[in-house]
Amino acid sequence: MRRSFAVALERYGYGVEVAADGLAGLELFRDERFDLLILDVMLPGLDGIGLCRRVRETSLVPVLMMSARGDGLDVVAGLEAGADDYVVKPVDTYVLVARIRSLLRRATYAPAPGLGPGPGPTAGEGTPPPEERVLVFGDLSIDTGGLEVTVSGRPVALTPTELKLLLEFAAHPGIVLERHTLLRNVWDYGWDGDSRVVDLCVQRLRGKLGRDRIETVRGFGYKLRR
Repeated sequence: MRRSFAVALERYGYGVEVAADGLAGLELFRDERFDLLILDVMLPGLDGIGLCRRVRETSLVPVLMMSARGDGLDVVAGLEAGADDYVVKPVDTYVLVARIRSLLRRATYAPAPGLGPGPGPTAGEGTPPPEERVLVFGDLSIDTGGLEVTVSGRPVALTPTELKLLLEFAAHPGIVLERHTLLRNVWDYGWDGDSRVVDLCVQRLRGKLGRDRIETVRGFGYKLRR
């Protein structure tokens, strides 16, 4: 499976490196720089969930988990460990490529760790002054140009998916956003996806920004408190 996926992705123009187990994958991750990681849950040595946790200690690189069970604890555990999305085996190559493209598009929202903020809007007519690009909600500040988030003046490290989700909330403060709307706008799902992806990402955001920042509206969705 590992070899077949590598060949298929290379045909789509991706450069692919493979590892046979979790420990080898961790070593490869430490030695090289990647744009995205695909982690199988059932890896020998160090499983994909443990590997995802180790990656998240030092990196915000997009992570796509691959699970043999679509409704088991593996999915929840992978998302709680910091994965951005998941696919269920067996998976068609075109579905896998669609998820990869979505994650890579999201990654353009966030600066690479250690390299400073990403590029802001191109200067010219209509470019708002810097102060208008900063959204403030209590002690939460979001610089939409520099893509930097702070709470009480302290920087908060967010994955690309977490950042895009926060920007979606910040664009509609006080407005309830339904889960399927967030799946479409943040995860680029053209169909109804698994709402657990949204729930677990909101849970991670709350852990970084404060438990009361994002309110649950039962039966509807979530909203950012004004």
